[in-house]
Amino acid sequence: MTGKIDLNKAPESYAPYSFDLPDKFKIMAQDELREDDDMRENALKQFREWIAKHPLIRKCRTDAPFLLRFLRTKKFSIPAATEMLEKYLTIRQVYPHWFFKLDINDPDLEAIIDSGYLFPLPERDEHGRKIIFSNAGKFDTSRFTSAQLIKIHSMVLEALQDEEESQISGYIHVTDDSDLNIGFLSIWSFTDIRNLAHCVQNSLPMRQKENHFVNLPSFANKLSEFILSVLSEKLRNRVFVHRGFDELRSKINPKLLPKEYGGSVPMAEMVAQFKQQLKERRDIVLALDEMEIEINKGTIPWADSTDADIASGVIGSFRKLEVD
Repeated sequence: MTGKIDLNKAPESYAPYSFDLPDKFKIMAQDELREDDDMRENALKQFREWIAKHPLIRKCRTDAPFLLRFLRTKKFSIPAATEMLEKYLTIRQVYPHWFFKLDINDPDLEAIIDSGYLFPLPERDEHGRKIIFSNAGKFDTSRFTSAQLIKIHSMVLEALQDEEESQISGYIHVTDDSDLNIGFLSIWSFTDIRNLAHCVQNSLPMRQKENHFVNLPSFANKLSEFILSVLSEKLRNRVFVHRGFDELRSKINPKLLPKEYGGSVPMAEMVAQFKQQLKERRDIVLALDEMEIEINKGTIPWADSTDADIASGVIGSFRKLEVD
């Protein structure tokens, strides 16, 4: 999707949609998501009607690529997809320091991208999945904050999530922790980690298929155990910790990795290519800040929130969110 996006929650008409992906994605969508032309058309119609009638949603994207993020993540369950959209819109406003102003022209965010801390690999794997690569040691903890780290992840994902191939096949995350330093732990609070974990597993529309951590140092073991403890069992089962890159290469085709890790394309070239993509999608990503849902203490009683409240939203109403 390119160009200006419409945030009118009830436009007079909607842009036509056509499924233009290769057959393997069509087959995958049918087999894994129950998606076909009729299912998709009816689901988009119901989703748009729900948004138009929602009393608290003020502005929202209603184009097909955006709504299909949620429908495909939730395998075309309308109640689950609408619930996730509510939470997605809500967390963006509850945690603006994480999800707003995702601007590649911000000097700090640009410097983090330039460092090679986080970027997607150019080629998809044999299942069509997008691989997002991270080198934890590249993040300068003496210069940048945990909020900026989360903003980088948010910016990268928002720049990628309209890609329908990834909506269908999902994502793989690979993190090189070889040069992770103990200062990385000092920038986090346990509250931030817990709140972020809830955001990731309950509010962000993405099919996370695998998470690979390589050469995780011993000092990070307790942190990793805590992170795993607040994830759902489904997500925990998709986390793999490898003692070295030989183990990783048994799971990931090494030809897809940066040249420094056994592939053919230098990391700097991959980063430069992705940075150009971020520049091209800058206006679309920043326009997300204009989406609006009404939230206040009358609709979300912050003080009484619990983990169960976050996980059990009811369609058409807002559940409590943990923000302590």
